[in-house]
Amino acid sequence: MKSRKVVIVEDEGDVAQLVSFHLEREGFTPLIFGDGESFLAFMERNSCDLVILDLMLPDIGGLEVLKILKGRKDTASIPVIILTAKGEEMDRVLGLELGADDYVVKPFSPRELTARVKAVLRRSDREGPSVISMDEMRIDRKGKAVFIGEEELSLSPLEFRLMEVLATNRGEVLSRKELLRLVWEGEESVTERTVDVHIRNLRVKMGEAGKRIKTIRGWGYKLS
Repeated sequence: MKSRKVVIVEDEGDVAQLVSFHLEREGFTPLIFGDGESFLAFMERNSCDLVILDLMLPDIGGLEVLKILKGRKDTASIPVIILTAKGEEMDRVLGLELGADDYVVKPFSPRELTARVKAVLRRSDREGPSVISMDEMRIDRKGKAVFIGEEELSLSPLEFRLMEVLATNRGEVLSRKELLRLVWEGEESVTERTVDVHIRNLRVKMGEAGKRIKTIRGWGYKLS
């Protein structure tokens, strides 16, 4: 089984080496970067399975690094665990709002951090692929974005969720009732007509690719 690559972005050498030692002992392949710029330069041409990101870096702040990472379509879906000092409560909140998957407060137990890494990766695996590709179309589930070629579609949160549900069940016919349950979580005020309206709007925004959403008369819809 291929070893999972975990990048540690931490300017305190002894902390980084300690985390690296515990990760390697658990079968991971750790890589260490002491600043944000070298890490971002590495990510221009490489990828990884998870990032452990210190917020207090000597050049670019950790929150800015996180923002850049989550703003790029090729790295937006990579899970991130942020490291923070005990008093940085606002930074922790901002980190989670920017898309971090978890945070660990310094000083921390390396064993706890390793357990968090495993938990985040398990959760990521359970949720299925973070990027769904179909020919010219790409759905970035973590980045909450849909691309046709290089163009990002301007979708509302409900339209994105509808696209995500159709894509994860592609080839299967989903009834309007099923879509109401999966997308609108069974909201009583929403009718089956609402599904039709959102499907129509989604098709328009997708252009030619909108033909992929098939109407199955008497049943519902499917993404081919």
